[in-house]
Amino acid sequence: MGLFRLLPAVFFLLVAVLSASFCLGIRSIPGRAVNVGGGLELVGLRFAEAPDYRNGIECSVSGNRQFVSSCDPSLVHVAMTLDLEYLRGSIAAVHSVLKHAACPENVFFHFIAAEFDPASPRVLAQLVRSTFPSLSFKVYIFREDTVINLISSSIRQALENPLNYARNYLGDILDPCVDRVIYLDSDVVVVDDIHKLWNTTLAGSRIIGAPEYCHANFTKYFTDGFWSDPVLSRVFSARKPCYFNTGVMVMDLVRWREGNYRRRIENWMEIQRKRRIYELGSLPPFLLVFAGDIEAIDHRWNQHGLGGDNVRGSCRSLHPGPVSLLHWSGKGKPWVRLDGKKPCPLDHLWEPYDLYKGNENARVKDHSLGFLSSSQSTIMGYSSYL
Repeated sequence: MGLFRLLPAVFFLLVAVLSASFCLGIRSIPGRAVNVGGGLELVGLRFAEAPDYRNGIECSVSGNRQFVSSCDPSLVHVAMTLDLEYLRGSIAAVHSVLKHAACPENVFFHFIAAEFDPASPRVLAQLVRSTFPSLSFKVYIFREDTVINLISSSIRQALENPLNYARNYLGDILDPCVDRVIYLDSDVVVVDDIHKLWNTTLAGSRIIGAPEYCHANFTKYFTDGFWSDPVLSRVFSARKPCYFNTGVMVMDLVRWREGNYRRRIENWMEIQRKRRIYELGSLPPFLLVFAGDIEAIDHRWNQHGLGGDNVRGSCRSLHPGPVSLLHWSGKGKPWVRLDGKKPCPLDHLWEPYDLYKGNENARVKDHSLGFLSSSQSTIMGYSSYL
């Protein structure tokens, strides 16, 4: 019976994949060196150039489309991290957003890149530009030392990557004029119009919206020591907390900044360093601050857990119901399993958005970050209209 309940959702996904705008002329970008800013070099990574997705006549257009400002409030603003390890997933996620957006030219991407990633932020920006020539985006540099001293060990080493915590700092990193943003993890694909998610209303004074799962055992996200401490555990005394996944969030950055929510999350990370109150990376601090006080978004916008658990990465099936976004949270990533010839059934739903064409003994050279001044602020950004 479980299989039959899943058939409508699988059918919906297949229709979404097959019925998306079909474009000819995808051409491969050959492996080559990219030299930028005095010695930055990326060699061998090969992605196909994405189709040139354009707005339909029904889409409203504001301002000068030759130069799209990151401050334009009429746009859909999407924030994602960008690093060499998850670059393939990020490219696929962007491709999926554009492919299914009713007005793809009205989507602006804010990419957060680590200062000391093996591929520098500027090189990653070059690669994004060559893959999506007409994309409106900006790349911001996140210095790992902003958060490195607050990170504690986790159940899986990948969860300790400082870039996982960049979502805590979006209010500081993004331009102050950006009032609202959708945050997406790099291991998602969107199979619906992103504008529908953007139109989520954050009622009252709520800061974020996300699908929440009140059937989950919330207590397991924190240690026994946390629950047995009456001072710590009373944080939930006035709320009915439910689990939510931080890989898909609609965020009101005006209220975030006004309430200094970055600092509230950091406070819990400092307690974690001293008391060990959770085991699972960057998620628990968000739960401590927001669980029980978020705008609940339809579950279709985060079919999460497709990467399996954080240890084995086993195959999982879809949750019952319609699907607008698939999320390979957990250890297993679809590109790794596909390359290893051991894909899970749902990994084939990610595959149509993959623009990766190979890695010819790729290597990355990052000889210098000379284009940055050491006197610049801790969190820096630069435009990447290349």
